[in-house]
Amino acid sequence: MLVIAGYLILSIAIMGGFLGAGGHPGVLFQPFEFVIIIGAAVGAFVCGNSKTVIKAAVSQATATLKGSPYTKEYYLDLLLCFYAITTKTRKEGLLSLESIIDDPHNSPVFTPKILHDHHLLEFICDNLRLIVTGVEVYALEELMDQELETHHEEAHAPVKAIQNIADGLPAFGIVAAVLGVVHTMESVGIPPSELGKLIAAALVGTFLGILLAYGYIGPVSAVMAERVEASGNVFKCAQKGLLCCAKGVSPAMTAEYMRTMIASAMRPGFLELEEQLRANKG
Repeated sequence: MLVIAGYLILSIAIMGGFLGAGGHPGVLFQPFEFVIIIGAAVGAFVCGNSKTVIKAAVSQATATLKGSPYTKEYYLDLLLCFYAITTKTRKEGLLSLESIIDDPHNSPVFTPKILHDHHLLEFICDNLRLIVTGVEVYALEELMDQELETHHEEAHAPVKAIQNIADGLPAFGIVAAVLGVVHTMESVGIPPSELGKLIAAALVGTFLGILLAYGYIGPVSAVMAERVEASGNVFKCAQKGLLCCAKGVSPAMTAEYMRTMIASAMRPGFLELEEQLRANKG
């Protein structure tokens, strides 16, 4: 929602300042400038990225219009899941996790928020399976580090693709402006009033390219990058819980280890976590 609010503030400030200075909004409506700039940007985006990256970029970019899924409640659910997993391991042994691994969607351990995050759920279940098979802790940690590194690189590819659009839009705006100037120069015989309109239309191309780049597309790329980092932190938090499970750390300490890895803005308080753990134990 902050992205939409930011767009509104940006648009009102620019149009308000233009109208306040005596400008006429009609002159900014140049549909063919939009066609050149946006069409060129979309074409470059399609040429420069794979189908997988294009789909992910569109999905992540549109998701910025909604709030981040990684809230304090999300982290609480994750802590409670690992509290339940480590409690079950202590009481019934590692082999008792097989039912959770084979059918996580029907397990009471995972909450709807965690089940909805398919990548995280797969990460947890795959590594729980390794723990059950008796893999060494150091090997487990190395495998998870490699997987997280790969996940991080893949997650940043759509961000880079959107940022490349933002970086290219000012140049495409100049292209539109140059084409407008070319059209103006071939029309030098027309009256000055008409010639002025052509020059204004050409300058709108530069204006649109810069505005779209720094006012609309660039901020979306920044929000996408922030959410990728938040997602990475969730995976690192889950990694700590899995390592605690492999080492046989107590359920309460597992939750506390994981809690300390959460950013302060999203981190549940100690008493808040303790209250949730007591309710979960009950």
